[in-house]
Amino acid sequence: MKPATRAVHAGTFVDEYTGAVAASIELSTTFRHAADGTRSPAGFEYIREDNPNQRQLESALCALEDGASALAFASGMAAAATWLDALEPPGSVLIPKDVYHGVRRYAREVLAARGFEIREVDFSDLGAVEASIDGSTRALWCETPANPQLTVTDIAAVAILARAKGAKLAVDNTFATPLLQSPLALGADVVMHSSTKYLAGHSDSLGGALVFASDDDFAQRVRDRRTLAGAVPAPFNAWLTLRGIRSLAARMDWHCRNAQALAEWLVAQVDIAAVLYPGLPDHPGHAVAARQMHGGFGGMLSVRCRGGREAAIAIAGRLRIFANATSLGGVESLVEHRRSVESAGSNTPDDLLRVSVGIEHIDDLIADWKQAIAG
Repeated sequence: MKPATRAVHAGTFVDEYTGAVAASIELSTTFRHAADGTRSPAGFEYIREDNPNQRQLESALCALEDGASALAFASGMAAAATWLDALEPPGSVLIPKDVYHGVRRYAREVLAARGFEIREVDFSDLGAVEASIDGSTRALWCETPANPQLTVTDIAAVAILARAKGAKLAVDNTFATPLLQSPLALGADVVMHSSTKYLAGHSDSLGGALVFASDDDFAQRVRDRRTLAGAVPAPFNAWLTLRGIRSLAARMDWHCRNAQALAEWLVAQVDIAAVLYPGLPDHPGHAVAARQMHGGFGGMLSVRCRGGREAAIAIAGRLRIFANATSLGGVESLVEHRRSVESAGSNTPDDLLRVSVGIEHIDDLIADWKQAIAG
């Protein structure tokens, strides 16, 4: 079954009693025990452990990433933090220099306090990654394309390096989605998603997810920690995310086409110093992205503006169709000056705008940038 078909049908079923094609929302926090005191026939007991909407979403995520098991979370950071917390100190953890700032802060402030050595490495440089791994390395956390500078990592090559040292490899697949990239097939141990973004797709549902290559003891350890911490999504959010997944293939096709066209137009503008998009032939990671991504290069790009911070903020403020707001992956286009919202220790250049290209008509998106650049 092709990925686009899986996205429409994964995790869904026709209700035998009502004939309903769309999934229902099950809001119950608790489930009646069987007469002998055991769990309900479906295996549910309490919402923090499992519930129907969460189970349907996890089934869909497994199908999309071709994983052995999946866990849904209350947010992307809840997913990332729970997996990282399941690692046993001491040892080292490698994170990219170009990485979502929440993960960087968590590594520096929480993992370091637990006794881990945090090594920040350019993951696009395989030599640097190999030189940074040793027998103490517990895990590598990878993003590709990365947030916000769109750095590309060769997942298969990094997986080989990690496996040689007995380290786990986690890949944040939020920007690419399962429709464009398959990290588990390339050797990753786990895939992470901020499902708030492209999976849900409408800027109205908070969530996160982990999909495991193997349903092993470590996956169970993560599952237990999620239950203990209560880091689960509300049923309505799980339902919204599953509904969003059903249109994911159509949306990603449009996101990719619009982002490619906008990136190609922006490259020619004298007020734009650089366009960071893997779909451009001169992007440093274009060849790797072309090899490991399929169906497009995603809907995210970043631009560096001539004139530095002031010019970047001015352009963002003049855009009208692109809302100046945090987040990404919704049907509407967004722009943000990332350095302004990231914490101290940010690696993001001061002249950079992160751009989430929506599914509006491309002519209108280009016209919006044209008037914003012209001032």
